[in-house]
Amino acid sequence: MNFTEKDIFHKLDLAFNGQPAEDYPAGNNGDIKYNFFLDLEHGYCETAGNKIHLYADSTRWAIVFEKCGYQNRGDRAEIQLDFVGNCINYPIDKYPERNYITNASNIVLITSEEYERIRNKEGKDMEDFELISPNASDLTIHGKKVTIDHDTKKYLALGIEPRGYDNPKSLIGYGGIVRFFSDTNPDLVSATEDEIKQHIPQDIPKLMTLDKFHFVSAYDKSNLPSSQETYQLISKILVTRDTTYWKPKLKPNNHWTNWESGNL
Repeated sequence: MNFTEKDIFHKLDLAFNGQPAEDYPAGNNGDIKYNFFLDLEHGYCETAGNKIHLYADSTRWAIVFEKCGYQNRGDRAEIQLDFVGNCINYPIDKYPERNYITNASNIVLITSEEYERIRNKEGKDMEDFELISPNASDLTIHGKKVTIDHDTKKYLALGIEPRGYDNPKSLIGYGGIVRFFSDTNPDLVSATEDEIKQHIPQDIPKLMTLDKFHFVSAYDKSNLPSSQETYQLISKILVTRDTTYWKPKLKPNNHWTNWESGNL
């Protein structure tokens, strides 16, 4: 069955408002359903990179929002993938008391154990909190061992400033290292196609990936995706499977420097 731009707008607006779509699994009494949308301002995530992946054929479509950053409540760096479409295999986290049905999947980039290994353990007050030791030479991120660059000037050139309190040595922060790699080695902190396709059909064609686009705050509930240029163009691309429709008039603003996040 063919789909329309109206169908896509409906699913996007539901996710924007956190309302589960009609094709969510029914679940059991007590199960909790979440429907997530791209959020570059979340207080618990120090956002780094983000992009939008588009997939479609004549009957199926999927939008995959991708965001990476430091999760300050989980003490780890992650990629979050949010899936919107008509062919989503919705993730279900099962627990004895209830299940959680969502449209989101998380991929760990830097484990809490790895952060602990490279954590600064010298100084006083909060100098040992979420700061990287100047003696740490490497870290494992997304399964790969990489060298840590401690040159503060390189971070400042990217807009990554050291924490302004309890940081007399201007050490790199947990979130800062993720932002550094996002800006200098984005593939390192990006989801692979295998990771993305865990929750969409393996054979659905990929149309394009958008890494620069105009973003509107997810907290401005008066401005639904269906009324935004970005998603109007995306919907047309999905329906026609013609990527030449991506000709936005609004300037891209989705880089992390344009949005405050991770401040709770």
